[in-house]
Amino acid sequence: MRGMDVNNTNSQIVLGTMDFGTRVGQDEAFAILDTFVGEGGVWLDTANCYSFWVDPSGLGGASEQVIGAWLRARPDARAAVRIATKVRQNPRVPHAWPQSAEGLSAPAVRMGVEESLGRLGVDHVDLLWAHAEDRTVPLEETVGAFGELVTKGTALRIGAANHAAWRVERARSLAREQGVEPWTALQLRHSLVQPRPLTPLAESGHRLLTDEDLDLAQSEGLTVWSYSSLMWGSYVRADKPLPQTYDHPGTARVLSVLDDVAGELAATRNQVVLAWLMRRGIDPIVGVSRTEQLVEALAARRVRLSDEHLARFAEAR
Repeated sequence: MRGMDVNNTNSQIVLGTMDFGTRVGQDEAFAILDTFVGEGGVWLDTANCYSFWVDPSGLGGASEQVIGAWLRARPDARAAVRIATKVRQNPRVPHAWPQSAEGLSAPAVRMGVEESLGRLGVDHVDLLWAHAEDRTVPLEETVGAFGELVTKGTALRIGAANHAAWRVERARSLAREQGVEPWTALQLRHSLVQPRPLTPLAESGHRLLTDEDLDLAQSEGLTVWSYSSLMWGSYVRADKPLPQTYDHPGTARVLSVLDDVAGELAATRNQVVLAWLMRRGIDPIVGVSRTEQLVEALAARRVRLSDEHLARFAEAR
């Protein structure tokens, strides 16, 4: 394929499993997981709250349960994958979110992780995320609870999703004071197109990646994962238009360059977007409902974007 080569960063595509057990049935989820591992994929991203908003039970846990069932059915799979999950948002009362969301108190963090390990059928997770801020709890308490899990080996690494950069750095300072493991990863919403500045997002709880977040990550050596990387299919599906807040001249310019670059590299729009993220040192999370979607996405690892391509995108944005 013209313009294809191994990506020149260490970034990788993460498999998002949010819809497993709800919108994506177990058989299809198993096929997606098998394909991901067969194609050399490593990281699985889930959360203890996935997906309470569509699950008839009104509670999370379905995604972790499907992954756990897959691990039991594939005895060698645990050694092949790394599992990331999140605590903070799972409702403790069915259909009562956000008022019953578990939060990030020390007891809530411990209980959330224990329940996740039970559903996954594992004795540790490779990365544990604080899914969102909880400013009702002292940050010192949350930091201590996460650090305790690393000390025990329950979580090998910890990170902050949807947190302000200053809160992340404050938490890292508190971890140093407490002598515990700090957050070393960030997860935020990011894609090639950007919403109009200073306009609120319709999706509750989402936080956009900022230049400040990237500056912090690059300065401190933090890993960055992006979610909603492909904008729910909006790059390629006419029936899924971009949200209204993305309707501005910059989007039209970016999409024009995207089409040009995709044509030059004989790649799809989605593949170029993923390659752009990885070239910037970001690990994009990709959620799919069919194996063919995953195969297309993973091929983005072979798309080579030049400095000139990056400059064209930067000018358009």
